[in-house]
Amino acid sequence: MTFDLEKEMQQLREIRTGTEDIFDGVILNVKRDTVRLPNGNHSVREVIRHVGAVCVVPVTDNGDVIVERQYRYPFDTVITEIPAGKLDSKEEDRLSAAKRELREETGLTADEWIDLGGFYSAPAYSDEYISMYMARGLHQGKQELDPDEFLDVEKVPLSELVEDVMAGRIPDAKTQTAILKAARILRM
Repeated sequence: MTFDLEKEMQQLREIRTGTEDIFDGVILNVKRDTVRLPNGNHSVREVIRHVGAVCVVPVTDNGDVIVERQYRYPFDTVITEIPAGKLDSKEEDRLSAAKRELREETGLTADEWIDLGGFYSAPAYSDEYISMYMARGLHQGKQELDPDEFLDVEKVPLSELVEDVMAGRIPDAKTQTAILKAARILRM
């Protein structure tokens, strides 16, 4: 695919003409922006501003992945996810954040880190960008959960996780994307 980004920006760009703070929270901020559309009309965009996040696919020597089972309040259920967390600041090095989150949530450190790229989690209304990594050469240490963090850690074969993603049994977008990318890289 080839796109002419400069041309598209001229044709499709929306220009902010005003902004209003709606909510300033611990994890996110919500803004209501007024924008001028490409045709000259005006519209409103409600945008969630997020510091950003990282996630990790920790792969053992025998092809298992360390996953977490965690309760997610908005859905009132426990789901399977890979280790992940938000950045401490927009300036924080993303790989350093991934290493921190893996260590804190699972107690693991890794010899090898592979950048799997990143994605916008919800580009229609949020600026959250999640960077994905695969970690190999794992070493077990001590888990350091935050005081308000509760989760179970399990080992699951990567091939089984791919099946679960394809069957719709893993609803978490970052886990789906990172698992499929890791499986592709590892030719599974």
